[in-house]
Amino acid sequence: MTIFLILAPYGVYTLLMLVTSATISVFAASALCLVTIAIDVARGRSVKILAAGSAVLFAAIGLTLALFDPKLGTLGVKLSVDIGIFVISLGSILVRRPFTLQYAIESVPAETAAMPGFLTANYMITAAGTAAALLMMAANIVLLYFPGLPVWSGLAVAFAARNSAIYFTKWYPEYRQIKYGAPAAVLPNTP
Repeated sequence: MTIFLILAPYGVYTLLMLVTSATISVFAASALCLVTIAIDVARGRSVKILAAGSAVLFAAIGLTLALFDPKLGTLGVKLSVDIGIFVISLGSILVRRPFTLQYAIESVPAETAAMPGFLTANYMITAAGTAAALLMMAANIVLLYFPGLPVWSGLAVAFAARNSAIYFTKWYPEYRQIKYGAPAAVLPNTP
């Protein structure tokens, strides 16, 4: 359920970009981020860096579209979202608080969170998400500068990068457990 709540705003944004305007898509995603924050607060959990940062990111892009540049275009909006996600993810690493750590600490026993490899695992998983955002940014930049390329090529890169990061998020904790005896449940809903 937690993984669903983490990814829901991005899924809604992506789906709505196919069927409606970019402005509606990013405002809906921002609203959904706020709903996930409200759910966390109602459950007595912390406000997450990723959810709060994404709410601000989507709202800022929506306001930019609505007030300043309504002709930004789908590719410009996608690039803006990817840059924002990259900044949030990399920023969380640079301030030594990988965004996955908040989710992980709330889903494992205190003894597991205190293990030395726990923090390292969260850095690695956050780095995988950062790398995926970087690849998606690069794909969108290529499509901006080479408009003759098929749009599906950018979608394929985004799909592969995002799914690879999700797979890594599930695989890496299991790998650490087998190799080092480290905790398996570094993120919620990982087997």
